[in-house]
Amino acid sequence: MPKPLMYFVCTGNSCRSQMAEGFARLLGGDRWQVASAGIAPTAVNPLAVIAMSEVGIDITPQTSKAIDRDLLQRATVVVTLCGDAEETCPAPPPGVRRVHWPLPDPARARGDAAEVAAVFRSVRDEIRACVEALLGEETDQAGAPTTGAAVLPPPGDPHFAAQDRRESR
Repeated sequence: MPKPLMYFVCTGNSCRSQMAEGFARLLGGDRWQVASAGIAPTAVNPLAVIAMSEVGIDITPQTSKAIDRDLLQRATVVVTLCGDAEETCPAPPPGVRRVHWPLPDPARARGDAAEVAAVFRSVRDEIRACVEALLGEETDQAGAPTTGAAVLPPPGDPHFAAQDRRESR
């Protein structure tokens, strides 16, 4: 039986979706197939690579890729990480869980090097919390992936405020 697929989609597949892929590969272990893609792929942002290396995750082997319609069709969960991707991502088939995380684009951060690095770290840490919660929702008591109904986050969880989290199945 093939592994369930978690697919992260962003505009450029350069920062947020790459960091999410890195966390999901590490935290999901061998239970998940994980991929990321972009609406208009560019290149992996070197500051995303640095931010992830600070937490011990090497995303240098990852590359910026266009959406693969075959992967989209096989996905168990599709996560969009920006408004462009949420609006323009091709529709997955019925039954595929779609989740949107409206995270700021760290590549648009302005300021000196320390200020920009702080934005990358903040977004990285928020992505980790989102990936951990998603894996928790998608994993049963025995640690196996599930495709059942979504589990709501704990009340008051600042990373998953009701107005910031939209899902469709």
